[in-house]
Amino acid sequence: VLLVESGGGLVQPGGSLRLSCAASGFSFSDYSMNWVRQAPGKGPEWVSGIQSDGTTYYADSVKGRFTISRDNAKNTLYLQMNTLKPDDTALYFCSRPPKFWGQGTQITVSS
Repeated sequence: VLLVESGGGLVQPGGSLRLSCAASGFSFSDYSMNWVRQAPGKGPEWVSGIQSDGTTYYADSVKGRFTISRDNAKNTLYLQMNTLKPDDTALYFCSRPPKFWGQGTQITVSS
């Protein structure tokens, strides 16, 4: 299993970013996938999840601002992040529960 995130960077408050996670080494379409983040000095926080049937779930802190999606033909997971806030600053990981994680991509929201 290999998960590789991309799309992070520095963005101003109110801005948008789209994260991607390229998956390989397993049958991507068969698995639920998650986005998890970890802010400096804090523990991991679950952000969003998507089941193999496309059902989506969101943490209250991002509901209405973030959208998770998947392209099974491309073996890729996405996280569209809008109206970003400084509190969204964190290292963002995609994961295939329960134990597979990518290396993470840094999001910094700052003016």
